[in-house]
Amino acid sequence: MIDALTLVVGLAALALAAWCGHAFYRDQSTKDWHFIGMAVVSVLALVQLVIGVVQLSRGERPAKGTAIFVAYLLGAAACVPGAGFVSLTERTRWGSATVAAGAVVLGVLQVRLYDIWGG
Repeated sequence: MIDALTLVVGLAALALAAWCGHAFYRDQSTKDWHFIGMAVVSVLALVQLVIGVVQLSRGERPAKGTAIFVAYLLGAAACVPGAGFVSLTERTRWGSATVAAGAVVLGVLQVRLYDIWGG
């Protein structure tokens, strides 16, 4: 894995979590700007997924197992879009809390991905 990309994805996810957590604190639902932030973080996670699959196809192997690595990559790519979809159905402050929680999960998944790869 590319350590810098893992760090960027994790920091972007935590920034999104703080931003949506602030909206929750201010009793606001997710706005269009939040969805743009979710799109940016989701694209970063998709880039990470593609790079991970390419590295696996080249014969590079994670230290702690390929299956768990791929599962974490797929989960990382899906958690923010999933939280964003839920926030569309919950147009209250709890939608912002859902996105914040999904972004925190993505940050934690980045730490695990780094650990699984052998960091």
